[in-house]
Amino acid sequence: MAGEPRYCATCGGPLERRVTEGVQRYVCPACGAVHYRNPLPVAASVVLNPAREVLLVKRRRAPHRGRWCLPTGFAEMSESIGAAALRELAEETGVVGRVVRLLSAASAPSDFYDDLLFVCFEVERTGGEERPGDDAEDLAWFPADRVPRLAFPAHEEAIARCYAQHRAEWAIQDSFAHLEGGGEALISDALVSLVEEHAEEISRRWLAVVGRSPSTPTYALLPPGVVQEKAMAALSKFCSWLSGKEHESELASFYRTLGRQRREQGFALHEVLRALTLLKHEIWSFIGERGGLVDLMEVYRTMELSRRVGLFFDNALYHTARGFDED
Repeated sequence: MAGEPRYCATCGGPLERRVTEGVQRYVCPACGAVHYRNPLPVAASVVLNPAREVLLVKRRRAPHRGRWCLPTGFAEMSESIGAAALRELAEETGVVGRVVRLLSAASAPSDFYDDLLFVCFEVERTGGEERPGDDAEDLAWFPADRVPRLAFPAHEEAIARCYAQHRAEWAIQDSFAHLEGGGEALISDALVSLVEEHAEEISRRWLAVVGRSPSTPTYALLPPGVVQEKAMAALSKFCSWLSGKEHESELASFYRTLGRQRREQGFALHEVLRALTLLKHEIWSFIGERGGLVDLMEVYRTMELSRRVGLFFDNALYHTARGFDED
């Protein structure tokens, strides 16, 4: 604990403790000056690299010598708290940056300095060369979601908040990469599961639409159970194909058989294709009612599924038409 004040900084007289403004403070009885003891402001930087790692330094000096923490230090007079964070970052790590956003401001007691006020910023690296400064024994990059126990809980809170700020962005980046490369889970898989879970309800809705649409009159002549059974099978193919459980050849076989059957049953090709587009419409209507676009993640989830649904029905329409035309 820092030493208690004894003398007035204004006139040099001895101080005494009095209740002032409802708080015990040090007051100079000679000149009336009140000695306010405020927490010391400490600025820290959370710097991320493209690998989603955060830059930490190992403390060379007390308190918490040998422990990891964010690049951090006291703000100086006539210096903004953001400028202090950038200065300490450069001094301790050699990294130059710019403040992106305020992450947290938290008070904490300190046996070494009395109360501290930790103000932590997310900082984007703009230059510099990494090297530990005078106050740092070492520096290293750690995964943002798996940092070691740090010297200051306020730093752990700041990193957690920064990670939360980027969680949706990173999930979208990963899902987009998987969408292009294939073979991995996608954000929109949750919506595919929603369709699979409610396939019977979607097929009933589609059956009601296709049975009364003037563009698909022949469907009204078939037994409803037969039509719904085929719709359920189509939804099963939809979910299996989007989940990667079914290959292109299996999808082609199903819809070519569907095309041949509909031709033999006396359907016109435009009716069959229209029925498939109505099924796609019902899938989207259901997702829109149950999902909603409440944040960035949901917006991307829906956009991603839009692309996947488009690919599925492009294939379904093509192979259905090919099957319809085959002898």
